Amino acid sequence: MPAIVIVGAQWGDEGKGKATDLLGPHADYVVKYNGGNNAGHTVVIDGETYALHLLPSGILTPGVIPVIGNGVVIDLDVLFHEIDNLNARGIDTSRLLISANAHIIASYNRTIDKVTERFLGKRQIGTTGRGIGPTYADKMTRVGIRIQDLFDPSILRQKVEGALAQKNHLLVKVYNRRAIDPAAVVAELEAHAERVAPMVADTSLLLNQALDAGKTILLEGGQATMLDVDHGTYPFVTSSSACAGGAATGAGIGPGRIGRVVAVAKAYTTRVGAGPFPTELHDDEGERLRAAGHEFGTTTGRPRRCGWFDVPVVRYAARINGVTDIALTKLDVLTGREKVPVCVAYDVGGHRHDELPVSQSDIHHAVPIYENLDGWDADITGARTTADLPKAARHYVETLEEMVGTRISIVGVGPARDAVIQRHPILS
Repeated sequence: MPAIVIVGAQWGDEGKGKATDLLGPHADYVVKYNGGNNAGHTVVIDGETYALHLLPSGILTPGVIPVIGNGVVIDLDVLFHEIDNLNARGIDTSRLLISANAHIIASYNRTIDKVTERFLGKRQIGTTGRGIGPTYADKMTRVGIRIQDLFDPSILRQKVEGALAQKNHLLVKVYNRRAIDPAAVVAELEAHAERVAPMVADTSLLLNQALDAGKTILLEGGQATMLDVDHGTYPFVTSSSACAGGAATGAGIGPGRIGRVVAVAKAYTTRVGAGPFPTELHDDEGERLRAAGHEFGTTTGRPRRCGWFDVPVVRYAARINGVTDIALTKLDVLTGREKVPVCVAYDVGGHRHDELPVSQSDIHHAVPIYENLDGWDADITGARTTADLPKAARHYVETLEEMVGTRISIVGVGPARDAVIQRHPILS
């Protein structure tokens, strides 16, 4: 069985954790391949809500081996706090594997993240301040610290000292902050070495061996296509490759081993942080969507910006990722509206754009062109087949499918784990 990638088709928070959790029981491995604890997944199991920030959603599925891949950046304090919380709730986390090549978020990365964001003033990106971007920057400039460095005290000390040689000049001379003591950072990191050691593995080798043996692997992306550092609304993006292409590098498997790509999209659109958002609502409808969808960040608690479904965005995501299936979530949130607007194109300076404009300036100035579809009043949270949906809800799904040009295989109709309609099989 080839690997299956799950990606976000919008600006994140689409419900990827639920899609992974749904497919997880059929998988042998679930791999987080990018990002860090700057995003989260919320999964509801038997009425219990689990908010995951750094751990793969597969950690909640018995028998599945959860893996943190080399493309992830890891805050070890957050990792162990999250593990301890799950253990306290009776969740077995002993199966977790971590790539030896994954990079570590050091305390100075968090400091740099916060002070640089404040320094930007009105040009702030909306970072979570958790050190994600600076850690990826260290990775690319080859001064990063990897998990494997924890087990060589000499190398660890040299790398921390080398990283801080430059950063302390920046902190002191530019940001008027105190210099950071390298010895203190080394001591913080070394304190985690013994606990993390049993989890560390050559995960690339293990995953390739699993694929050779016919095992099923789910590759779970953090953030989403429109936050991808290459293909998103730059510079208002994350610092990693959140698209399907990033799954291969972030997990250490060849791209030819990926058989299906599942893009998760809400039945409307949300975004957290700064940046363009053509269908954003600044009125009571936006507040109504936020309240009905409980649109507050899993990791940050920040209220999400809300708007209508944007066809050009999801169609773009389908193209960039080579999407084979779409999981449409939170259809139930739209219940109770006489009409449901759908953005089908943009007006930019009097010119119609049916596809996402290539120019960032054009995206900023895009005015949505809407088509209004009929709404529905019936409660759909108990629907488990397409036939259970009201005619207008079925038409809404079918219309989005036609407009995007990719089949919608999964429809989420409520927050519960089983509140799902499977229109087409993804796993054979």
